[in-house]
Amino acid sequence: MLRLLLRWFLVLVIAIPFCVYIGATSLKSYLDTPLNLQAEERIEVPAGMSLTRLANQLSAQGLLTLPQLFTVYARLTDQTDIRVGEYQLDVGINPRQLLDLLISGKVVHYQLTFPEGLSFREWRLILAEQPKLTKKLPDLTVQELLQQLAIDIEHPEGWFFPDTYLYSSGDSDSDILLQAHKRMREILAEEWKSKSENLPFSTPYEALILASIVEKETGVGSERGEIAGVFVRRLNKGMRLQTDPTVIYGLGDKYQGNITRRHLKQPSAYNTYVINGLPPTPIAMPGQDAIHAALHPVKGKSLYFVAKGDGSHYFSATLKEHVQAIKRYQLKRSSNYRSSPDS
Repeated sequence: MLRLLLRWFLVLVIAIPFCVYIGATSLKSYLDTPLNLQAEERIEVPAGMSLTRLANQLSAQGLLTLPQLFTVYARLTDQTDIRVGEYQLDVGINPRQLLDLLISGKVVHYQLTFPEGLSFREWRLILAEQPKLTKKLPDLTVQELLQQLAIDIEHPEGWFFPDTYLYSSGDSDSDILLQAHKRMREILAEEWKSKSENLPFSTPYEALILASIVEKETGVGSERGEIAGVFVRRLNKGMRLQTDPTVIYGLGDKYQGNITRRHLKQPSAYNTYVINGLPPTPIAMPGQDAIHAALHPVKGKSLYFVAKGDGSHYFSATLKEHVQAIKRYQLKRSSNYRSSPDS
């Protein structure tokens, strides 16, 4: 009996390491064998999905073999905490790499760009067009939207920084707006700290208003500082800004692409041909260069500018010179055309 027990003990001593070796070799082979992918594919891991459910789902799709072995390996190596999001599976990825990817949270990112000078209304249209962005705000009024975002502003125009933002599946339109608002506050505060002296406004918000006008008037980036200089000097002298973009903003849907003399005489809080000083809010989302220009205007004597037709402007220090510039660059095109301050 003792001899029989010893014989079985020797068998087990030899067999167990052999079985472990065979099992480890098979597991390694399994983990290193690519998934059944003919082309790159994207998978979605929604909130609440377990690794077991995901493995079974991938198996049902014919991508992953032996889903039970996959989950057992994940448990043995303490790698079951997969991250929510959308993942790209490239051809050649194996189960080991798949698990690493799911644990890393390296989800697919999408890119969304807001150019300088767009209005808040245009921002909302761009957000609504993003297929992978969760929509929380499209049916809300402006005031309901601001309440939903819980940001302390009365009017959204100008308060969101134009830039390129990355998002992943599951992120929302409100997430993007909160990022953009935070960034705008940071940029405005940063520029305000080093502002020039003798500016005709006393708050960062007033600077933001002027920056939005500078942004809309600028066709050539290098002219922002000079355009800001014209507006700053006009404000300091008590002259009206008389800038078309504010009038156009005030017209809203009534503007059909052609600004007329009637429009310039029409009373409006945004008609800077009629009102003194700045309009009540920004008229667009200014970029950092426009904000910098508003707070660091180029010094000079020019009080007028007129579009030359190539995106640049002709700047004048006197009304007489400005009238001559209008005749040279504008009247030959249209008697109603204006794209610069007038007296």
